[in-house]
Amino acid sequence: MNDLLMQRNILLNPGPACVSNRVKKAQIIPDICPREKEFGDMMERVSKGLLRFVKNTKSASCVLFGGSGTLAVEAALSSLISSKHKLVIINNGAYGERMCEIARLHQLDFKEFKSNLLEPIDYRELEIFLQKQRPDFLALVHSETTSGLINDLKAISKLAKLLNIKIIADCMSSYACYELDLNEADVIIASSNKNIQGIAGISFVIANDEILESAKYAKSLYLDLASQYKFFKQNHQMRFTPPVQTIYALHEAIIELEEEGLENRYKRYEKSNQILREGLLSLGFDVYPKSGAGIIISAVMLKDGMDFEALHHYCRHRGFTIYPGKIAGLNMFRIANIGAIDSLDIKLFLEVLREFEYQLKAEK
Repeated sequence: MNDLLMQRNILLNPGPACVSNRVKKAQIIPDICPREKEFGDMMERVSKGLLRFVKNTKSASCVLFGGSGTLAVEAALSSLISSKHKLVIINNGAYGERMCEIARLHQLDFKEFKSNLLEPIDYRELEIFLQKQRPDFLALVHSETTSGLINDLKAISKLAKLLNIKIIADCMSSYACYELDLNEADVIIASSNKNIQGIAGISFVIANDEILESAKYAKSLYLDLASQYKFFKQNHQMRFTPPVQTIYALHEAIIELEEEGLENRYKRYEKSNQILREGLLSLGFDVYPKSGAGIIISAVMLKDGMDFEALHHYCRHRGFTIYPGKIAGLNMFRIANIGAIDSLDIKLFLEVLREFEYQLKAEK
């Protein structure tokens, strides 16, 4: 066990992220039935703890699900939107496209607002589109993991609120780093394995109780958001078997974040991102997005003659895991500077990347 904890792999993929040893150790607990009151109390602490990183949650709840972030996104979309509702989805990346796929499968009445995957949204075009469509709901990805683009939630919220449109925000890559506010997004969706620095396996939906009570349109037993919310309110339990040990790890991750502070976590990520982007540019890499970039993820164009699999193998052999690109037709890889890592780890990675380039040139 101690040897495994001492072995440190630096995950530069955009989740699951590196976690601390204390979060890993929090999973080692005596066996407990998840229907015991003691465990229900633990889930309630986790649920309330996750609310503390969002503003204006006095009348809100956090509904926990066992599953990845996509599960919570599907639960929210399929439960909140009826056949009588109209939905617009901002699609400027793979995860906006995934929302569209969910909407198609559930036969929702929706329209796509398509935007460039590497450039900021034209908010005037979005305003015109929303005025024309007049949807009940607008769904978007706050931090698009495909490229690192940030869709400006404040700007979008101003447009939507004027038209009485409710916003459903996938905040997988922004929650527990960026400041989020239920006065801007009506529904915030995230998971346990990115900036919160917990273990993968839990996703959650944060919204005002009135909205959660109205989320009754699901045609899936497991993805029924209103039923999950009501059952948790009454029993402090998930309706179905929860990932027990992962809940304990998430509780520890919440404590860690409270100790570090949301603002300090943002600053740590920001510093790592700045060093990463400056280092990549100094090595001659083309880094995206060039404008509208967040501080979480960078999309990097591979140089001519550079093979991703060879680069991935070289980096992983030296303790760093990088991630392939996700934009069709572009030869890219992605780097996420999230999790229990810091700017020193980023500097070490840049040294590995420099060594790889040196070796590549020596072989030619």
